[in-house]
Amino acid sequence: MISDYLRKLNSYLSFWCTDNQKVNITKDILIKDFIKKNLKNNKINIKNLKKTHTIFNKKIFLLLQNDNVTNFLREGFIQKMFFLHNRFFVYSELKVLKKDKKWTLYKKLINEDSIGNPIRYFLYPKSSGNRINHVYHLSILQSEFNIDLKEIKKVFEFGSGYGCMARIFSKISKDIKYTCFDTQYVNLLQYYYLKHCNLNVGFSNKSNFLLTSNLEKIKHISYSSKYLFIANWSLSETPILFRAKFDSLVKKSEIILISFQEKFEDIDNLKYFNNLKLKLSKNFNIKIVKNKFYNGNILNKQKHYFFVGKKL
Repeated sequence: MISDYLRKLNSYLSFWCTDNQKVNITKDILIKDFIKKNLKNNKINIKNLKKTHTIFNKKIFLLLQNDNVTNFLREGFIQKMFFLHNRFFVYSELKVLKKDKKWTLYKKLINEDSIGNPIRYFLYPKSSGNRINHVYHLSILQSEFNIDLKEIKKVFEFGSGYGCMARIFSKISKDIKYTCFDTQYVNLLQYYYLKHCNLNVGFSNKSNFLLTSNLEKIKHISYSSKYLFIANWSLSETPILFRAKFDSLVKKSEIILISFQEKFEDIDNLKYFNNLKLKLSKNFNIKIVKNKFYNGNILNKQKHYFFVGKKL
């Protein structure tokens, strides 16, 4: 596909960036052994996924099964879904971060790790386009509601990618309790990444970074009202009926950060989130903010938005 070719071409802009270090081989073997043992016992429930994500999860399964995970951030299909690299609009986001009064914190947060062999951002090689983009999303919360990120103690993330946002919050607070809700296969990819980052990650409630795909399990997690609900281009890419299962978690949160595109497959997301805004307006200050820098790509141009809220 043309988009795959362009993505590959853009990656060459970082040919001179050599910041990534090799992972600890002994640790890598142990983590991969754990994944292999657990991979056999997991299956995806395709009724909860749109076609795009059904295909994607099958590719994740093969990546893990074939032991090709060490350089997973170099895989085209991973980059398409999870890892934004050398896009020029990211530099506009970086400039906003640099001008912000919180730059000292943001500078620390965008410092990239080596796990997965990420492509470094060619205009700021200490980071990656993806890490800069994620921190920019958090800066929207700060700018719209003057939220101190260090005061957030619990996070529930719906659709957590490979664990990038979870890793960022590990740098914000050492005591953070973080839940990554995703499919079983993606949870195992998150385990690989976060375990290599030396975090207390696992599949039990005792873990600081809980990985789960179990709807029943999250119903029994003890959440205070002061937690952040995050869904970056994830909730907006799932069937409408499945989204409804998370309404209670959204309503119980204190802070909301959701990124979404105008349309996904056959779903009108702008209409959906405008309706959600009305439903939550009695208890939340909700804003739908246009993403002024990101408009998709040349093959799929459309508007993107931030759905941000704070409990009244």
